[in-house]
Amino acid sequence: MPKITFIPYRQEEITVEAEVGSTVMEAAVRNGVPGIEAECGGACACATCHVYVAEDWYGRVGAPQPMEEDMLDFAFEVKPNSRLSCQIKVTEELDGLVVDIPERQA
Repeated sequence: MPKITFIPYRQEEITVEAEVGSTVMEAAVRNGVPGIEAECGGACACATCHVYVAEDWYGRVGAPQPMEEDMLDFAFEVKPNSRLSCQIKVTEELDGLVVDIPERQA
């Protein structure tokens, strides 16, 4: 299973195993990663699973789709590498992915 490293704001990094076909948000929730609230359960209807994708991974993860971009307008401190973790599908190619979690969620 691919491993994803989450770096919660001002906390130790947490590396978890994620099922292929799930989302980065689902992996965070299943493993109790702090800072990922996921209020809408992955429906891309909130911005409470906002993450910053590490620059060297952004090309592999890809840019957000228009609906996700609209929801990112509600996120806290959006950056060029911002994504909603519910919209990042886990694949074998994402083994080693690193994401930072912002100080707070929207």
